[in-house]
Amino acid sequence: MAGPGGRPGPAGPGGPAGPRRDTRGIVDAPGLFARVRFRRREPAPALRPYLEHYWLIDWDLDHPYTSYVVPHPSVNVVFQRLGPGPDSPAFAEVAGVGLELFAQKLAGRGRVCGVQFRPGGFRPFAPRWPVSEWTGRRVPIADVMPATDADIAAVLGPAGEDARVAALDTYLLGVGPHPDPRTAQAMALADRIRTDRTIRRVARLAEAEGVSVRSLQRLFATYVGVGPKWVILRYRIHEALERAESETRTGSGTGPEVDWPELAAELGYSDQAHLVRDFTATVGVPPTAYARPQDTGPQDTGPHGTGPQDTGPEDAGPQDTGPQDA
Repeated sequence: MAGPGGRPGPAGPGGPAGPRRDTRGIVDAPGLFARVRFRRREPAPALRPYLEHYWLIDWDLDHPYTSYVVPHPSVNVVFQRLGPGPDSPAFAEVAGVGLELFAQKLAGRGRVCGVQFRPGGFRPFAPRWPVSEWTGRRVPIADVMPATDADIAAVLGPAGEDARVAALDTYLLGVGPHPDPRTAQAMALADRIRTDRTIRRVARLAEAEGVSVRSLQRLFATYVGVGPKWVILRYRIHEALERAESETRTGSGTGPEVDWPELAAELGYSDQAHLVRDFTATVGVPPTAYARPQDTGPQDTGPHGTGPQDTGPEDAGPQDTGPQDA
């Protein structure tokens, strides 16, 4: 299971100040949270410059439910137990940056303990390969990082939440991080893309950084796993998704109606049609359909009752539309 999202905060010497509280990237967050127990926890201080947070999920469902996430440009390490008790099968995997809408079916009882790395923060824990090696892939943890069955059991076994967090700290501190001076640069640039709406073109970001576009692309491939152009698009789609989520609450009078042409201009799109096309390719439905009231009943359906989608960017290469054209 890939990690429910949360946007990064500003990075100081100690990393972000506490776990995120938003639900950016989670499709139908109210529906998910109505069915599972979801928490974010802060890692040990030495890990905070590299990690967003830990995310812990437990569920006990009478009816299957499929959760959907529009992935962040982040690597996740995911420890999972899918079953009713400590003897149920347990495993762990590295989930590279997801290029498509991620779907995970939850049924019966289960537990997940996940680690969401900051964009650019994973490579110090697996320095033998560029992060792009894992993009779009989910591979057993032992193929990427030293890990044993005992490590997995230590994370998933304890009943107490604090014990699980401590086990995650112990495991990750035993693996890394390995010093790498370019990690901080990659993390800072990815965060700049997220926070600075004026960064709409890769060429502008490269110029501001004093490097060539090609050098910037290589840096992102090695440390983030996807190109800067893709990161620009994904963060803008996250923002559009968050706005669409707010419109689903207009019936209760708690959310403003979204002005989609205005939002497209704010996000750097040449027109609303380009925003609609990128949103639909990523989420599976157009923004106006997504913004309709959600059904949080027990049926196993796709985003807003559309059925599971298998769409989204097929690669991390250049796209012809959107705010990120170089």
